[in-house]
Amino acid sequence: QVYLVESGGGLVQPGGSLRLSCAASGSLFSIDAMVWYRQAPGKERELVANITTDDTNYADSVKGRFTISRDNAKNKITVYLQMNSLKPENTAVYFCHADQGVGPYGGYWGQGTQVTVSS
Repeated sequence: QVYLVESGGGLVQPGGSLRLSCAASGSLFSIDAMVWYRQAPGKERELVANITTDDTNYADSVKGRFTISRDNAKNKITVYLQMNSLKPENTAVYFCHADQGVGPYGGYWGQGTQVTVSS
């Protein structure tokens, strides 16, 4: 079992920044990657960025603006998503996912945190 707790969402103006956090605890040895997804109203969930122990990947739409990072501590992994130059189209619920090697069809999900970019 992996437990995920997200924080950091909110309302921000276009061009602003937010940092999301996801604290993972539990059976951390089973995790291949930590992933941020997002789902906007009326749209499918999409991958934003992922991070393993030695690699990061980003959706084309966020490259150069978003940065994923992780902090490995004893019995806990904290994953961050630094989001800069935010746009209204970035408005979505952002979910943290602990990938156990089978993508979004398995693993564990956080509860989601709302990000709203609006003036």
